[in-house]
Amino acid sequence: MSTAAGTPPGGMDGSVGTGGEQRLAAVTGGTGFLGRAVVAALVRNGWRVRLLARRDPGHPQLPTGGVEVVSGDLGADERLHRLVEGADAVVHAAGLIKARSREEFMRTNRDGSSRIARAVATTAPDARLVLVSSLAAREPQLSDYAASKRAGEEAATSACGRASWVVLRPSAIYGPWDRETFPIFRSARAWAMPLFHGPASRLCLIHVEDAAAAVVAMCAGGPSEAVFELSDERREGYPWRVVLEEAARAVGGSGRILPVPASVVTLAGALAGAVGPLVGRTPMLTSGKAREMLHADWSSSAAVQPPAGWWAPRIGLRDGFAATAKWYSDAAWM
Repeated sequence: MSTAAGTPPGGMDGSVGTGGEQRLAAVTGGTGFLGRAVVAALVRNGWRVRLLARRDPGHPQLPTGGVEVVSGDLGADERLHRLVEGADAVVHAAGLIKARSREEFMRTNRDGSSRIARAVATTAPDARLVLVSSLAAREPQLSDYAASKRAGEEAATSACGRASWVVLRPSAIYGPWDRETFPIFRSARAWAMPLFHGPASRLCLIHVEDAAAAVVAMCAGGPSEAVFELSDERREGYPWRVVLEEAARAVGGSGRILPVPASVVTLAGALAGAVGPLVGRTPMLTSGKAREMLHADWSSSAAVQPPAGWWAPRIGLRDGFAATAKWYSDAAWM
């Protein structure tokens, strides 16, 4: 691991270059849940943003100014070179979280990562590449998704040449606008919440604003050729029972918990994965996702988090869940 010394130009946000000009961040995946928060955080911190998007990225979370859009996707090399041209930092946050096959995961999560890294190496070799991966990449044997995220890390870091790079592996991300953790809050209002995990299972979480802040901090500088995990201040993780209890507290639910045998989760994953393609759907729950859910250790440690001088989480689970539940209620999602 090599480390960049000193303070980033223009202060900790790094938004001003050595010549006083506003710095440019090129972003893939900026229309996704985390990506939108990253784009907003970059603009708040004074960066110009150039965003890759296949269609009009208009969204309430995205700033109305300070964002340039390059039309295209990860399969268009010419568009990727246009995206990164002149960039000081490149954030690669695009990726699939569900797919119909291992090959489909690999085409986007591995091959797309390789393409963006090659574009950086060729067109913006002085840029800093911030690759947003997933904690699942730590256990690539669990699922096709996890394997594709690890493969994406390896492909990108091998292809980016002399460009500075850092890989970030966020733990489970939650917050306003998130549809993946929303079912936890919705079930917390029911008469009982299903518990799919054993008492020894532990899970790290991070609020989307903290995750976005970490990405912005790493755009500015910090260690290079390093892989970091991201979590809130409780790096040892939470028992799943605690996560459900906090969700119930946030929504005013009963807090009743109904343990579900691991065999039921495994069977449900197998059935959903088999039936989904037959009815033309791409299911989130598959055998691989079931193995991810049942994996006992999604904890982290301070040793593998970014240095405290560059980033530290600010939002704890209780406050984060309370604010998220309020947003769901105000937005009439509940």
